[in-house]
Amino acid sequence: MSTTRLLLTAKGLRAFGDGFTALLLPIYLIDLGLSAFQVGVVATAAMLGSAMLTLAVGLAGHRVRSRSVLLGACGLMLLTGLSFSQAHAFWPLVLVAFVGTLNPSGGDVSVFVPVEQALLAHAGSDHDRTARFALYSFVGGVGVAVGSLAVGLIDPVAALGWFSRREVMAGAFVVYGLIGLVTLMIYRRLPSERLQDVPPPTALGPSRRRVLQLAALFSLDSFGSGFIISSLLALWLFDRFGMSLPAAGAFFFWTGLLTAVSQFAAVRLARRVGLVRTMVFTHLPACLCVATCAFAPNLATVLVLLTVRAALSNMDVPARSSYVMAVVTPAERAAAAGVTNVPRSLAASASPALAGLLFGAAAFPWPLLIGGGLKVTYDLLLLWQFRNVRPPEERG
Repeated sequence: MSTTRLLLTAKGLRAFGDGFTALLLPIYLIDLGLSAFQVGVVATAAMLGSAMLTLAVGLAGHRVRSRSVLLGACGLMLLTGLSFSQAHAFWPLVLVAFVGTLNPSGGDVSVFVPVEQALLAHAGSDHDRTARFALYSFVGGVGVAVGSLAVGLIDPVAALGWFSRREVMAGAFVVYGLIGLVTLMIYRRLPSERLQDVPPPTALGPSRRRVLQLAALFSLDSFGSGFIISSLLALWLFDRFGMSLPAAGAFFFWTGLLTAVSQFAAVRLARRVGLVRTMVFTHLPACLCVATCAFAPNLATVLVLLTVRAALSNMDVPARSSYVMAVVTPAERAAAAGVTNVPRSLAASASPALAGLLFGAAAFPWPLLIGGGLKVTYDLLLLWQFRNVRPPEERG
């Protein structure tokens, strides 16, 4: 099996685990007696821990083989699932979330991402690079969608009477850990970098300034995203509109599929208007939709807005990944992926606790308005600063 297929298979499995744990996490924590603010703190700890580990890989990962990093991360994923199923008090949950690989955002924000992106960038030509990242994002989107739908099985399984609802939810985290074990066996089949046409990875060099500029912009976007991560958005739907867990799982499944399919439209759009404009012109209206949800009068309106957002919000993902890999030297790709992916969890790690506090303290959903506004600002700054910095396939 080729490197690309191995990476896509592993991506789909991990995304499935991320999909059902992101939606299950707030329900499980509330069932354990935690408040909305404490749920936000656990989410913050998870994202902060992932960010620090990803940063370490980005800065020092060139000293370690990519396959070794992936195998180590899979072992950590296994331990995370087993530990989270057994920890029931607030502070042990925070500790496990910080050290482990749980992803409350519902998207793929983890130590796996920079290594996989660097390997994927080397797996073909520049002309097909964005298409490869679109397929990578599509597989992840479908995995997250199916994982969200799987959460709807919690109540039917509990209704059989063999286990309590809490025990079934704890068992779901064990399944998450076992996915890490299966993924480890997939990564073991990756060929050594020495056997591939891959330049030896280095730390950031000639592209350092450009990468840091992008990282700063991604920090702003991620800080805004932290206010509207899937776990807290689901918690708001449960609390504000009384949405049931199976209904929420079905909704996130269909919107997840829509998000996944939209990745391919990004490839054609990027070839027409360029990667930067593709990122901005799709992301901006999606951010306006989520901000408008704060003023929606009923659940139907909210679901329509979130559906439109799902159709547009992640079209920038393959374009962004492809763009970062294109505007740095091949040897810097692993480091660039690590440094630019860190903001997706580091900057966002400060937002969930604040969002949880705002959701619990105020009737008006301020996190939706704040998060959407920050992300709109990011879009405008990105277009202003990088509209003339073109990847190789767009030059001439």
